[in-house]
Amino acid sequence: MNEPDDDRWRETHLGRLLGHAMRRFDERVLQLMAASEQAPLALANLAARDKVGAAHIHITRHLPLGGARLTELAAWAGIAKQSMGDLVDQCEAWGLVAREPDPRDARARRIVFTPTGLDWLAAFRDAVAQAEAEFRAAVGDEVATVVALGLEAYAA
Repeated sequence: MNEPDDDRWRETHLGRLLGHAMRRFDERVLQLMAASEQAPLALANLAARDKVGAAHIHITRHLPLGGARLTELAAWAGIAKQSMGDLVDQCEAWGLVAREPDPRDARARRIVFTPTGLDWLAAFRDAVAQAEAEFRAAVGDEVATVVALGLEAYAA
């Protein structure tokens, strides 16, 4: 099998561009969280020292306000149950989440936001809104709208 002479396609294919864009977006959100007056101070300090990473965003992004089981949370985030368990342990130690009995199954536990976690979530919402506004400013409203609609259709 002949190797292609031009492998620049590897640098510019859609999957790679989406991955770079997501990492850049999440990094910007974490920068904003580190500077947020709304985020709990201890957590903002952790973000400022790069102790809060994109993996921790999975919990913030995917945990419903009513809570969820660990297996559900891992599935929604697209990571292994054990990896999500490690993230939940760390977030629990930071006071973001707590484990509570599941009212539907006494053997199961639900992960829920604590009051500190809800403050973090509010700061996350504001940071995401600002990062989206910065994206719109960088590429223009029309392009940003097309990108958002295209990604929404693709993800459906």
